[in-house]
Amino acid sequence: MRVHWLQHVPFENLGSIEPWVINHGYALTSTHLFAGDALPSMDRFDVLVIMGGPMSVHDDDKYPWLNSEKHYIKAAIDSGKMVLGICLGAQLIAQVLGAKVYKNAEKEIGWHPIRIAAPQDEKSALFGLMSDQTSVFHWHGETFDLPDNARHLALSEACQQQAFSYKKTVLALQCHLEITEQGITRLIENCSHEIVPAPFIQSRNEMLSGLNSCDQNQQIMEGILDRLVLENV
Repeated sequence: MRVHWLQHVPFENLGSIEPWVINHGYALTSTHLFAGDALPSMDRFDVLVIMGGPMSVHDDDKYPWLNSEKHYIKAAIDSGKMVLGICLGAQLIAQVLGAKVYKNAEKEIGWHPIRIAAPQDEKSALFGLMSDQTSVFHWHGETFDLPDNARHLALSEACQQQAFSYKKTVLALQCHLEITEQGITRLIENCSHEIVPAPFIQSRNEMLSGLNSCDQNQQIMEGILDRLVLENV
């Protein structure tokens, strides 16, 4: 199994996904879009992981590589590759599938619970992996409509679209189940200007006090990855 991932900014990496790849003995490659790396041909990978970033899917003028990335993601989906998008990655998947991406009513930053959209749905990529009020990490200000023919998987009080699947091969996660303690620290260091008083924005101390939830989130992320791969090989 060959996993390739797309990085938008230096301070957002694979988090707990990387040790999962290594522990399974899978090959791991990456494209640092911010550094101008070229995208590999589709025959170079089996799984595409699209990570987060502070930019918007609409920032093509600021980040010229965004347009090429969108075409690349669409091509990966159309070719039947396994595709996982996280935060910005989820928004990019939603957009290339024809859904609208726009500012959410509230920014959602910090530890907030999500609810399973259909708890009894055994075909859901999240079935049995989390409770109905699992606390997960968020850092986003935009959201999206559910793409046509996609399965709505999860929601939160602040954001209706927390996760969806498309066919059997594509999974989009608005929340950061992959987050590690180091990942949270880096987000705080690089995006501290977004930490302002608001209904769904936690303080730095509140975010750091929830670090003990990282292990639980990692276990959920590993279960999702296992399920995504096992159902498509």
